[in-house]
Amino acid sequence: MEVKRLTVAQATIEYLKNQYVERDGIQNRFFAGCFGILGHGNVAGIGQALHQNPDFPFYVARNEQAMVHTAAAFAKVKNRLQTFVCTSSIGPGATNMVTGAAAATINRIPVLLIPGDIFATRHVAPVLQQLESAATQDISVNDCFRPVSKYWDRINRPEQLITALPEVMRVLTSQAETGAVTLSIPQDVQAEAFDFPITLFQKKVWHIGRTMPDQTFLAKAIEQIRASKKPLIVSGGGTIYSGATEVLKKLVNRTGIPVTETFAGKGSLKYNEPQNLGAVGVTGTPGAIEVAGEADLVIGLGTRYSDFTTISKSAFQNPKVRFININITEFDSFKHGALPLIGDAKAILEEIDDQLSDYEVSGDYREKVENLNTSWDDFVSDIYSEKNETPAFQGEVIGAVNTFSEGNDIMICAAGSLPGDLHKLWRTRNPKGFHLEYGYSCMGYEIAGGLGAKMARPDSEIYVLVGDGSYLMMSQEIITSIQERQKLTIVLLNNDGYSSIGGLSASLGSDGFGTFYRYRNEETNQLDGGLLPIDYATNAASMGAHVIKASNVGELKKALKEAKTIDRTTLIYIEVDRKKGVPGFAWWDVAVAEVSEKTAVSESYKTYQTNKKTQKYYL
Repeated sequence: MEVKRLTVAQATIEYLKNQYVERDGIQNRFFAGCFGILGHGNVAGIGQALHQNPDFPFYVARNEQAMVHTAAAFAKVKNRLQTFVCTSSIGPGATNMVTGAAAATINRIPVLLIPGDIFATRHVAPVLQQLESAATQDISVNDCFRPVSKYWDRINRPEQLITALPEVMRVLTSQAETGAVTLSIPQDVQAEAFDFPITLFQKKVWHIGRTMPDQTFLAKAIEQIRASKKPLIVSGGGTIYSGATEVLKKLVNRTGIPVTETFAGKGSLKYNEPQNLGAVGVTGTPGAIEVAGEADLVIGLGTRYSDFTTISKSAFQNPKVRFININITEFDSFKHGALPLIGDAKAILEEIDDQLSDYEVSGDYREKVENLNTSWDDFVSDIYSEKNETPAFQGEVIGAVNTFSEGNDIMICAAGSLPGDLHKLWRTRNPKGFHLEYGYSCMGYEIAGGLGAKMARPDSEIYVLVGDGSYLMMSQEIITSIQERQKLTIVLLNNDGYSSIGGLSASLGSDGFGTFYRYRNEETNQLDGGLLPIDYATNAASMGAHVIKASNVGELKKALKEAKTIDRTTLIYIEVDRKKGVPGFAWWDVAVAEVSEKTAVSESYKTYQTNKKTQKYYL
């Protein structure tokens, strides 16, 4: 057997740079490179290997969590067909990545994490940053990755790499099982040499097939659709990842079946397609909520049915409602007692479209859906209309960015009050134009994710919409965007605190407690003093961003024009009215204190009990 003597780290990089994926005859390298922060746990191993492999580019991040978000955003824009490696040292460098790993796994996005680990020999122990256990020596902080990884492994001997790496790729390239994958490599093992079989480093192509479900199940699904009077499609991220948007448009335009969209699925149809009812669930449009409540058949297309999608299991009120779930993941396919069509969304929709060539919904149902589409668009136009208030209205800010952006541009957001407003209001024009991380709703994702999106689509303008709360969580990847000449346009909306959770707190009778950025009041011992003097604009400028301040939406529009002429990351700062918001049309199950000294809490609990009665088990 022909062999090649390499360190474990060198062999890992050599293997990874020869991994390719292919779908529909299109082939590309699976890894675009590696993000990392080097420390004593990886500098002499993975760091050295990257140094001698410049064809596997290394990007320096400013925060380990952020680099995982960047990799995940890149992979999301690439429809999960390409991603990055993320490497860290041991200790805090590793545990900083856990949050990013959880976000990637929850959202079914492939990212490979290679944290350094303590010495496999155990001779030097405890090493700097080692978590010791009196119960076992076979544990480190890297075990924290186990519950948030789709595959986890620790390489204690060089030859273990030979069987571990193919498993890593199997999971990362699986459309059904993908998520964060963790390959923990002790720092001494990284630098250890071994005679690896040369065949390990040959080009390997992982084929992404378009699987089809059991034909009996498919026939039953066709029967159920034909028998339904008010069918509804709930379109999730799987629709977009599979490239099924065009066949979905063809199917629903012809049949008249209405479509609602989850956060991950928004963009499945253009906003002005007559069958598009827009956002579904807690942050849904009135039309989507109404039709979901009446639907006798719900076709889940690439969705995992989060509580926001199902309005905490109260969205689908028809006593005879049934479910058909089209999903590549068996786990998601069986949810809500559904008839499972396990397979590729695009391939299955093409088959359904062919078999339903003579099927249409009733004229009345089609007309109702189309009227709901246009009436909601009129509502959005009213929200978007320029009022030039100071402080600005958040809905109007969204409208200014949406209207100014072009069809191929991408908007990024993740947490706070913005996602709910964006879900309802943003007029999608391409399947990748609306990029929300809402599976984990991770504050701090926005700017790091914007960087990943820009790296995936360099010819698109990337508009990062971020609130002051998320900005303060993680903004330092502005520096990375400057370093890598990846221009972002960041619109920072300041409402002096956490307005989303503040609004929720107020609705639960707790007066927005702990959600304002204010000094502690010595008299009340509460955080209800004056506003904190945070200068976000100066902060962004200190990291190299070009900064523009806007007082109202008129000035914001001018700033957007100026930003487009700037060749580096630009931050537009604008203050928004915390008290004025876009209305919501559904409830969300957040437990309310059963007893309280506050009357407002007691009243909220009564409302909560009423809403709980609408929840159903879908068996």
